[in-house]
Amino acid sequence: MIKIKQTIIVEGKYDKIKLASLVDANIVATDGFRIYNNAEKQALIRKLAEKTGIVILTDSDGAGRKIRNFLKGSVDNKNIINVYIPKIIGKESRKNEPSKENLLGVEGMKVDLLREIFQKFGIIESDDVPEKNTRMIAKLDFYEDKLSGDKNSGANRSAFCEKLGLPRMSANSLLDAVNILLDYDEYKKIISELGFV
Repeated sequence: MIKIKQTIIVEGKYDKIKLASLVDANIVATDGFRIYNNAEKQALIRKLAEKTGIVILTDSDGAGRKIRNFLKGSVDNKNIINVYIPKIIGKESRKNEPSKENLLGVEGMKVDLLREIFQKFGIIESDDVPEKNTRMIAKLDFYEDKLSGDKNSGANRSAFCEKLGLPRMSANSLLDAVNILLDYDEYKKIISELGFV
């Protein structure tokens, strides 16, 4: 596994699964074109770009280019590393039909080829990836810390989001963001500072 400090942005969950077998990094899927209307995920990606920098790894087809360009327009370019996969004719094994452009996407790339691509674009193992408390923040933590299920949970989430520099988010979106941006100790420190409990 290659430890990478940047967050990797991919199009879909199968791309994410493929990369998880190669890299130890935060990986966020745009859910394809849904990113256009998902202000919460856009805000999360901007925050991740500030905190860790991002690597954009989309498919080499027209849809992948549109998503990449959308992300590049949403984030400060100095925080982006663009990584491109080659145009390889083929079909992913889980699909019955090839894509419209008959090209393999990220999920169809061999792991060795992805490793070579990462090296080519200067994405190498990083020694300065901080060790995190790997205990995930769970829905129960949000409930106990009054970020959900409490009469003030909406206001509490707003204050928590403001502290992180994020727009107001639903409990589920915030939970996803917190598990990427913070480790458990950092999360509990903010809860303590805000004094909800």
